[in-house]
Amino acid sequence: MIAERRATAVPVASVRRSNGLRTFLRIVLYVLLVAAAIYYLIPVYVLLVTSLKSFNEVTLDRMWALPAGLNFGSFSEAWNQLSPNFVNSLSIAVPAAVLSSMVGSINGYILAKWRFRGADLIFTLILFGMFIPYQSVLIPLVQLGSGVNTALRDVLPGISLGYGSIPWLVLCHIVYGIPITTLIFRNYYVGIPGELIEAARIDGAGFGAIYRRVLLPLSIPGFVVVLIWQFTSAWNDFLFAVTLTSQPNWPVTVALNNLAGSFSVSWNIQMAGALIAAMPTLLIYIVLGRYFVRGLLAGSLKG
Repeated sequence: MIAERRATAVPVASVRRSNGLRTFLRIVLYVLLVAAAIYYLIPVYVLLVTSLKSFNEVTLDRMWALPAGLNFGSFSEAWNQLSPNFVNSLSIAVPAAVLSSMVGSINGYILAKWRFRGADLIFTLILFGMFIPYQSVLIPLVQLGSGVNTALRDVLPGISLGYGSIPWLVLCHIVYGIPITTLIFRNYYVGIPGELIEAARIDGAGFGAIYRRVLLPLSIPGFVVVLIWQFTSAWNDFLFAVTLTSQPNWPVTVALNNLAGSFSVSWNIQMAGALIAAMPTLLIYIVLGRYFVRGLLAGSLKG
C-alpha cells in the first residue's frame, strides 16, 4: 500500500514541476513579446508626441516629454501642404492595386486551371520578375516613358501618359505587381476542386463565364490579401515616385521629404505629415488585418 502511494506521488510531483516550468516559460515569452512591442512602438510614440507639440517645444532634451497641450496646428499645416499629393497617392495606389490584382487573378486562373504546354516555364519566368531590383530598371523606364511622350505628342497634344505622369507610374506598379499577385492567386486557385470547373464546362460555360461565376466569388480572401499588399506597396513607394513623376504629380511620400525648411526644420510639422501619410495603410491593416491573415494562410496552405 505504501509502495503504491509512493508510485502515484512521483508522477504527480513530476506533473506539477512540468506545469510550473511551462507557466514560467510562458511568462518569459510574454515578457519578451511585450518588451519587443514597446521597443518597436517607441518611434510611434516620439512621432505622435512631437506632432502634438508647438515649434518651441520641439527640442532634443524634451523629445520624450509629453506636449504641454494638444496642438493640432501641425496637422493642419501639414495637410495644407500635402493634400494635393495625398490625392495623387490615391490616384496611384487605388488603380495600381485593383488592376494588378485583376491581372494576377486571371494569370493565376489560367496557370492553375487551364494547363497547357510550357505553363510551368511561363510561371517561373513571371516569378523571376519579383527578384528584379527597382534600381536596375529605372533608366530603361525613364527612356521608355520619354519615348511614349514623344510618340503621343502629336496624337494627344497637351496630355502626358509617359514619363512624369501619374498613368506611367500606375503602369509601372501594375507590371511590377504582376509576379506576386500571380503567385498568390495561382496557389489559391490550385486548392479549388477541379470538379467545379468541369461541371461548369459541361453546362456550357466558357473561359470568361467560369472565371466570373465560379472562381471570382470564391476569390474574395485572395483579393483582400492582394489588394492590401499592392495598395501598401504603391502607397509607400518612394524610388519609382521620385524618379518617374514630375513635381505636380508627386505622391505624398515624395512631398513629405520636402516639408523640411531651408534654414530650420519644423519637426512637429514633419511628424504630423508622416502620420497623415501613414494613416491610410494603418487604417486598412486595422480594419482588414484579420482578413489579410486568413487569406494569406488560405493561399499559402494550398498548392
